[in-house]
Amino acid sequence: MALGRVSRNPILQNAATLYVEVMRGVPLIVILLYAQFVVVPGLSNNLDELLGTRLLWQRNAAIAGTIGLALGYAAYLAEVYRAGIESIERGQMEAGRSLGMRYRQTMRYIVLPQALRRVLPPLGNDFIAILKDTSLLTVISVPELTYYAKQEASRTFENFRTYNTAAFLYLTMTLLLSLGVRYIERRSSGGRR
Repeated sequence: MALGRVSRNPILQNAATLYVEVMRGVPLIVILLYAQFVVVPGLSNNLDELLGTRLLWQRNAAIAGTIGLALGYAAYLAEVYRAGIESIERGQMEAGRSLGMRYRQTMRYIVLPQALRRVLPPLGNDFIAILKDTSLLTVISVPELTYYAKQEASRTFENFRTYNTAAFLYLTMTLLLSLGVRYIERRSSGGRR
């Protein structure tokens, strides 16, 4: 998506822009419901006809949730990568051209490695947001942490303890993810700061 957004091909650029704007404009919960009740049944029905089988994942909410999160966050991640690519000075592209590299080679060997280092902090933020947004999967009946916390609270009536435990687990996971991103940042900077 990000490469489509910075593409010189107007069709590719407009298609990527349309996707990004639509996905960022629709709430994630609607995307998850759409994945559960439209995308997965549509895919499985078409594959059933094509293969002549009955697929078991047709009603699997976890697959729908994964597809929904991927569709929704692809737009946000594309914008992070696009900003990283556009933050690289034009002289870098010109340097690649002067070395006889084609556009793709210049992007692959010069621009994208630099852009990746620049996007690590916002990328880490998006991964943390994805982790926390998995709690929305409970709406389409995917058993995840919030789902189990809700079940436990209903069973024991110990709302305070149960939801504090869930919050603590989410906090622990996000802190570990944040530390992992910082570690990767330090390793990829290679002494540059």
